Amino acid sequence: MSLRKALLLATALSALSAAPALAQDEGPTISFNLGAATDYVFRGVSNTDENPQVFGGADITSGMFYAGVWASNVDFNDSTDAEYDLYVGITPTLGAVSLDLGVLYYGYIDAPSGSDLDYVEFQAKATVPAGPMTLGAGLYYSPDSYAHVDTAMYYEVNADYAVGDKLSFSAALGRQTFDGPGDYTTWNVGMGYALTDNIGVDLRYHDTDKHSFGKTYDSRVVLSLEVSF
Repeated sequence: MSLRKALLLATALSALSAAPALAQDEGPTISFNLGAATDYVFRGVSNTDENPQVFGGADITSGMFYAGVWASNVDFNDSTDAEYDLYVGITPTLGAVSLDLGVLYYGYIDAPSGSDLDYVEFQAKATVPAGPMTLGAGLYYSPDSYAHVDTAMYYEVNADYAVGDKLSFSAALGRQTFDGPGDYTTWNVGMGYALTDNIGVDLRYHDTDKHSFGKTYDSRVVLSLEVSF
């Protein structure tokens, strides 16, 4: 990780780590998740070269404060073996609007020397209930992004429609922009089903408007299974 990225992450973590003081009456809760998918699709693009994904993570929450770690296999057709994410944030509410303000660090194991894959990203998300639906929007900004890209921004609108306690339908439309070439639009639509209180499945169609960038930007259907405990 470059010095600039390390300083960005340290500053953000320091600022957000004061959040537990706002919720001292609530003790911390730790949860874990494990899962597998037919592909690892991140913002419309396959990060496993269209191969299966295995992932897992852990989260700690206390009041409106949260922090966590998550990891997955990746395949960029080089020596990179895995991705690990570190994140921290707060989830305040403004009336009916639920906010999620946080910072994420994306790290890559065994990345080629000089590839500069690791980066820090700041996020601001909001959701609001609308009857059986939940409407959302998100903004993600990286001042020193992936693979020598200076700045990058991703913004998204999404919606989720619940049918009873177990079934839901959701969709999202996003735009990824870079300081330089490579901008693209992505969208997805799918359904999730809770098999039990701790096991869920998701079937989703992903696509982008840049199939000319290569097969990892093509349309695809992904089935995933996740266990939380």
